Amino acid sequence: MKHPRTIRGLAALLLLAALAAIVSACGGDGDGPAPVQQKIKHVFVITLENKNYDDTFGTSTQDPYLTGTLKPMGALLTQYYGTGHASLDNYISMISGQPSTVATQGDCMTYADFKQTGTTADGIPIGDGCVYPATVKTLPDLMKAKGLTWRGYMEDMGNDPAREAATCGHPAIGAVDKTQSPAAPSAAIPLGDQYAARHNPFVYFHSIIDSADCNSNVVALSKLEADLASTATTPNFVFITPNLCNDGHDGDGTGAAGKGCVNGAPGGLKSSDDFLKTWVPKILASAAYKDGGLIVINFDESSTYSIAQAADPATGKVSITATFKGEACCNQPIGPNVTRPYTETFPISANMEYKLVMQGYGGDRTGAVLISPFIKPGTVSNVPYNHYSLLKSLQDIFRVSPYLGYANQAGLATFGNDIFTQ
Repeated sequence: MKHPRTIRGLAALLLLAALAAIVSACGGDGDGPAPVQQKIKHVFVITLENKNYDDTFGTSTQDPYLTGTLKPMGALLTQYYGTGHASLDNYISMISGQPSTVATQGDCMTYADFKQTGTTADGIPIGDGCVYPATVKTLPDLMKAKGLTWRGYMEDMGNDPAREAATCGHPAIGAVDKTQSPAAPSAAIPLGDQYAARHNPFVYFHSIIDSADCNSNVVALSKLEADLASTATTPNFVFITPNLCNDGHDGDGTGAAGKGCVNGAPGGLKSSDDFLKTWVPKILASAAYKDGGLIVINFDESSTYSIAQAADPATGKVSITATFKGEACCNQPIGPNVTRPYTETFPISANMEYKLVMQGYGGDRTGAVLISPFIKPGTVSNVPYNHYSLLKSLQDIFRVSPYLGYANQAGLATFGNDIFTQ
């Protein structure tokens, strides 16, 4: 017969094991990195554009490589959400934790400084604008302070020197952003130029653009292959932005006349799938990935919206209204700088206007795929995550603090044992 203390001890161990299983099933608990996360040395983030979960991972036939090859290799995050609409505010949240401003949710057509008028109790700058003051820190700032390396690789950046430089490409402060529209191939620009500054989060922080690091670390995508040649030359944090066609933003994926990209490529999920098929195998084959690597394939926001058209009976003026639901997860705060619902009107002509309506402040559900030697193939996580969760997870992986912006939100889950299953 076992001694009562021994029996009580076994019962306690069984209870602890049960509690551990429950915590594992719920994902990260926000108290620090799971042990396996501490083994990750290189993270590769590839951000695609404007696709909703049901299409990307359900009805679409345009992305067989993502859904048929990459998803089974790693973990599908079924409840991953963007943090805003349109594009730029999502990219900014990924590396700084900052929420939307009126300017960033409108993609900053003019590259203007953020004018700060105050600070919230939880440390969020109050104001509006695009380029944050040097006091607002980013993941690269924290990594540099710890001696870790980072690089952003931007496809097409510098193809047209009249629009942007080949490194740290951005407009002058106060200037109109010429990269808002893609440039078709021409005699002057043989490859065309589909780089968009609004998809390059690094150039919206004075802490980066005022440093020599911007020219050395925010570079054209063409630099990546050489950097992958050895572990020593591969940064700890790699952020990859395809051009406006290859990220799925432009085109519909069919290549039909008038529905493709300016270079004739189909765009949509078809071009983004081809991009992944080109670059992901190169990353998987690299020594840096094999030595503790993690690939994150996410989307900035969902394209879930409704379109309505109406004409004013008195004037005949036509209004085309696009309404975004703006669903969010993870108890995401709205932040101090925007309100909901929000409507902005853009004149098209004397007889036509475009209205953008945002009902909620999230970026809707997109899903994400993560691949790593520490993830069992075929893993599926239904834990809610968003871009702030990504940033908090990256900070845990690289062990840099303090948590930035809304990555410091109480109770925010980080990538945990629901994902790192191997």
